[in-house]
Amino acid sequence: MSTHSSTESTENTAPTSTPVTTAQAAQDLASRGENRSQRPSSDAFREFIASGWDETVPDASPRPATAVTPARRDALVRRLPGTRIVLPAGPLKVRSNDTDFPYRPDTSFVYYSGLGTDEEPDSVLVVEPDPQRDGGSKAVWFFRPRAGFDTPEFYADSRYGEMWVGRRLTLTEAEQALGIECRHIDELRDALAKNLGDQLTLSVMPGVDAAVEEMVQQVRTENHVQADDSALAEAASEQRLVKDEYEISQMREAVDATIRGFEDVVRRLPEAIGHRRGERVIEGVFARTARADGNGVGYGTIAAAGDHACTLHWVRNDGAVREGDLVLIDAGVEVDSLYTADVTRTLPVGGRFSPAQRRVYEAVLEAADAAFAVARPGVLFRDIHATAMQVIARHLEEWGLLPGTAEESLAPEGQHHRRWMVHGTSHHLGLDVHDCAQARREMYLDAELRPGMVFTIEPGLYFKENDLLVPEELRGIGVRIEDDVLVTADGVENLSAALPRRVEEIEAWMAALRGPSTPTTLAP
Repeated sequence: MSTHSSTESTENTAPTSTPVTTAQAAQDLASRGENRSQRPSSDAFREFIASGWDETVPDASPRPATAVTPARRDALVRRLPGTRIVLPAGPLKVRSNDTDFPYRPDTSFVYYSGLGTDEEPDSVLVVEPDPQRDGGSKAVWFFRPRAGFDTPEFYADSRYGEMWVGRRLTLTEAEQALGIECRHIDELRDALAKNLGDQLTLSVMPGVDAAVEEMVQQVRTENHVQADDSALAEAASEQRLVKDEYEISQMREAVDATIRGFEDVVRRLPEAIGHRRGERVIEGVFARTARADGNGVGYGTIAAAGDHACTLHWVRNDGAVREGDLVLIDAGVEVDSLYTADVTRTLPVGGRFSPAQRRVYEAVLEAADAAFAVARPGVLFRDIHATAMQVIARHLEEWGLLPGTAEESLAPEGQHHRRWMVHGTSHHLGLDVHDCAQARREMYLDAELRPGMVFTIEPGLYFKENDLLVPEELRGIGVRIEDDVLVTADGVENLSAALPRRVEEIEAWMAALRGPSTPTTLAP
C-alpha cells in the first residue's frame, strides 16, 4: 500500500442510496480521494493522540559525505561566481492516482547536500558565495522538519505525517547531520530574494521541480535579475567527471553488491528455466539482493534471454529462459548514498557455451580486453571506443559479414560494422548510471582520461534472429560484456574484475554456484 493512501476505517458501511445534497455535489475533485476512508476528528481524539509520547530527540551523527560536500560546494560557487544556486531535491512522482513511484532525490542535490536514499522530497539546498571566505561557499537546507505530536500533520497528513511516512529530522538534527544551517521550507522564497542585485544573481537546477523553478523565476522578475540555468547543469555534471575518494569508496561498495547479485542469479537460474517468465525471475532475484544490500537497483535491470539480448534496452523481461540459450544480464546495485554500479554478463543458461556462442563471446571479450589495454591517463575517452571497434570490425570481416574490408568499414563514410553494435563502448558512471550527461563534448567524449574517472567498458555483438545477413547459427545470439573501470595514476583498475569474464572461468563459476546436482547441458 502506498504511504499516501488512507487506511480504511472499520466504521465504513456499505453504500446506500441516499439523496445527493448540494454540498456533496459541489465537492471538488481534488478532495474526493478522501471519500474512501474516515479519519477521527473529535476533540477527545486530538487531545488523546497528542499525549503519552517519548519526545526525546537524540543527537544526530554527521553523514559520511559531509567530509567532502563543503569542498564540492566551494568548487561550484567558484565555477558560477556571484550566483545564489538553488538545488531542489525534487517532488514525488505520481505512479497512478494517489500512489507514487519510490522516491529518489535529484542527483545534483545528493552530490552537494550529502543526503541519499529516499530522503525529504520537496526540499531545497541553496548554495552561494560566502562573503567571509574568498572562494568559499555557504549553504542552507530548506525542508519541512518534524511536526509536533499535537499537530494534525502528525496523524492526518499522508504526505508528511509521521504516522504515514515515518519520522523526519528536526532542524537541530538536520544541522548536526549535514553540518550546515537548516531552515523551514516556508522560509525559502524570502531567502531567495534577499540581497539580490548587481552582485548576486539567482540560478536553479532545471528540470527537477517545476514549482521551485516558477518561484525562482518570480523572484528574478521582481528583482530584475536573470541567469543561465543551463550553465548550472553543465557545471554540476562536469564537476562529477573526476570522483573524490568518498565517491570511489561508494562505487566499490556498489560493484561488490552487484557481484553478489549476479551470484544469487546464477544460484537460482534453474528456477528461471522452469518459469514461463523466467526473465522476470532473474530480475526479481537481482532486485532482492539490490534492495537488501543497498537502496535498490540503479536502473531497470535487463534480463534478456535468447533473441531478446539483441534488443539493447530490453527491460520488459517477460520472456522464457531456455536451456541452450544465452542470457544477457545488465544490472547494477545502487547503494544508500545513491552511487550505482553497471555490470553486464552474458551467461549460458545451461552452464556451457555452444561453439557458435563461444565464437561470438570471445570476439566481444577480445574487444573489451583491447579497450582495457589502451585505457590510461592522457588517452582520449573516444579512443576506447575506437579501439574496441577495430577488433569488432576485424572479426566481422573474418566471418564474411562486411560488404568490404574492416578498414573500409572503420572509415567515417563506412561504419557497416555498426549494424551489429550500434551503441558506444563507454559512458561515465556514478550517481547516475549515465553520469555527467550534461557535460560538454570537449569535457567528455573528446577529453583525456584523468585519475579518478569511473566509466564502463562494454562492447557487444547482436545478431537478431531475423537478420538475413548473418549465418543461421549466429542468429538470435546477443553478447555484451560490461565492466566498471577506475582510472588510476598509471592505468586503470577493473572494479568488477571479481566477476568472471572468460569462457572457462564463467563455466566453472556457474558450476560451482549451482552445485553438482545441476546439469550443465551443452547447447546445440
